[in-house]
Amino acid sequence: MRLDLHVHTTASDGSLSPAGVVGLAADGGLDVVAITDHDTVAGIPEAMGAIGEFPLRIIPGIEVSSTHEGAEYHILGYFVDPQADSIQAHQRHAVGGRESRMGEMVAHLRGQGLLIEMADVLDAAGPDQSVIARPHLARALVSRGYAKSVPDAFDRLIGDAHPAFVPTRLATPEEAIRLILEAGGIPVWAHPPMDALHRLLPVFIEAGLQGLEVYRPRSTPRHIRKLERAAEGQGLIMTGGSDWHDPDQGTPLGAFFVTEEDVGELIEAGGW
Repeated sequence: MRLDLHVHTTASDGSLSPAGVVGLAADGGLDVVAITDHDTVAGIPEAMGAIGEFPLRIIPGIEVSSTHEGAEYHILGYFVDPQADSIQAHQRHAVGGRESRMGEMVAHLRGQGLLIEMADVLDAAGPDQSVIARPHLARALVSRGYAKSVPDAFDRLIGDAHPAFVPTRLATPEEAIRLILEAGGIPVWAHPPMDALHRLLPVFIEAGLQGLEVYRPRSTPRHIRKLERAAEGQGLIMTGGSDWHDPDQGTPLGAFFVTEEDVGELIEAGGW
């Protein structure tokens, strides 16, 4: 069984609709996909409805943005109930919070002499988005000629280390973990940075964290082994996914996958 447990759609900052993602995932040979849009579950009903005759299963998920000590950390929630009160409340809060944050980033860029408007970001997001995210701003910067590509925009202008960056101040990591648990989900730390892993892992576990995202397409074997040891040492579930957003950027959907052997504990915990 081939699984990709970290996939985005146009409900947040992906470039394909949920139905388009389902078709591409099936064409790419995947058996299971987790739809994990940023701070929204809006794409899950369409994805579920698009399965049809495809030999594909969907794990309902979400990637919750959180902020701690000025840095941004993401918590994946697997097997969540999309209709849970905690998820719905967070989703409503995220719409305004993300637009406010994006307005700040646009203002920072304009202060650097880049003539970018919020309208450009909204145009780049398109009509199907539920929340505004940095890839939308990156695409607007490409359209305006300030960047050659989305990765170039992140590398030079809007990455975490750049002056225009503003963290997504929607929740603390503890709140993110709690809302996933309240929705019946399994909270997993997405792409945990090594410089914060050992310092914050005990804090997150105390809040109810159940897993670490270990397997990613750009991770080195050494990085993966460090995360495996951290997960094994704390009895945490291990997951993996491509963090896929766009067929034209990064790894094609289906080119990276994890197996049931890699993530069997998650599948078992989800009741499959």
